[in-house]
Amino acid sequence: QVQLVESGGGLVQAGGSLRLSCAASGRTFSDYRMGWFRQAPGKEREFVAAIRWSGGDAYYVDSVKGRFTISRDNAKNTVNLQMNNLKPEDTAVYYCNAVYRRANSDYAPLFGSWGQGTQVTVSS
Repeated sequence: QVQLVESGGGLVQAGGSLRLSCAASGRTFSDYRMGWFRQAPGKEREFVAAIRWSGGDAYYVDSVKGRFTISRDNAKNTVNLQMNNLKPEDTAVYYCNAVYRRANSDYAPLFGSWGQGTQVTVSS
């Protein structure tokens, strides 16, 4: 059974930065394309970013492009999300998961279970 643990969230003012981390057990990240999702209060969980097993071919939704950077360390079985120039609309609980590409710009979670997520709150 896969266990996903997200960390690194917090409270930050607009324009600030945070670095999120995700660690997993029960699965080897190198076998999967990995990604980040987020869920704002009252909203559905949405895809944010993905990175292939090799570390290349990263993809971001337009709302975070140029501000967020996804990375992975297969040796440590972790995936990270560097978030710069944060905006209030980035406020959400952030989750990681393996992802698969259903189509160009269409990524979906692969694992059936989710971690507890990590809260990111950006004040204006």
